[in-house]
Amino acid sequence: METLAGAEFAPEMTYLNTASSGLLPARTVAAMHTAVTRAAAGRPTDMFADVEASRASFARLAGVPAARVAAGASVAVYCGLIAGSLPAGAEVLAAEGEFSSLVTPFVVRGDLKVRFVPLEALAESVRPGTALVAVSAVQSADGRMADLAAIRTAARAHGARTLVDASQSVGWLPLDATQDDFTVAVAFKWLCCPRGVGFLVVPEGLGGVTPVLAGWVAGEEPWASCYGPVAELAHSARRFDESPSLFSYAGARHSLALIEELGPAEIGRHDIALADRFRAGLDRIGQRLIAAPGSAIVSAPGLGHRRDELSRAGVELSDRAGNLRAAFHLYNSPADVDRLLDALSG
Repeated sequence: METLAGAEFAPEMTYLNTASSGLLPARTVAAMHTAVTRAAAGRPTDMFADVEASRASFARLAGVPAARVAAGASVAVYCGLIAGSLPAGAEVLAAEGEFSSLVTPFVVRGDLKVRFVPLEALAESVRPGTALVAVSAVQSADGRMADLAAIRTAARAHGARTLVDASQSVGWLPLDATQDDFTVAVAFKWLCCPRGVGFLVVPEGLGGVTPVLAGWVAGEEPWASCYGPVAELAHSARRFDESPSLFSYAGARHSLALIEELGPAEIGRHDIALADRFRAGLDRIGQRLIAAPGSAIVSAPGLGHRRDELSRAGVELSDRAGNLRAAFHLYNSPADVDRLLDALSG
């Protein structure tokens, strides 16, 4: 089995670091180059059309109408928006060791009760009075996967909302954002977009969130909303848009199109097969790993210190929380896995 989209990618090393940042497809690089060149020549294209194409593409990947998707750049910004909508004293439940962008906005409010429990105990820890459960579908540090079905069931039973960060899952793990109140994701990882692209999915009816970050792009008629307070906010989730990084979105639409063409289910089968090959290889050489079955991320505890050595050898991974973290994606092949195993055992 080779890579899924080899002609689109040309890494100069064995790149196994998608959980930090995905590689850009050739089509994306070409589109950004064109956009920058035209802007430099005073002939810019309509990059706001790229934003709308990206929004629509992400909406299809998330299984929701585009009217429920806000386009921005940052998980932290959108989590801050949700944090600002909670009443003082509300309880937010999250996993221990969760990625900081997801949980810090709730902590810095100062008047919310943020409670942390082990990831595996999230569902059973929802209780009366819990207002929101915030969790990553896949943990950044080690690839563990949340039991989202159990968490959702428990949240509904206690009248709590759910906020899922899909940054480490969307693109290889099929996403159904209809199952949660809020979904956030940056797109520069598994969606292979440039940095500066992120999305927020809100509920039907816009979720009772106040668009305190609204600028002119949040107007129902943006070009008629440039001066003075916006008279009419967008009737859709576009009221939560951040002012877009237009050159990034000029490329993002093409990255998202590639993910749609290949399909997250097919990408997931490819990625997980490579991860399982690596898990089996680690077992053969007697190396422990953090249990995360079915994940495209594999973390080996105690090996994080070897990251720089492996990088010098042409194998790019991450050191996260002391773990050597490998992330397998559509541009990787079995040969990449074997090269990593050879480097570790040699």
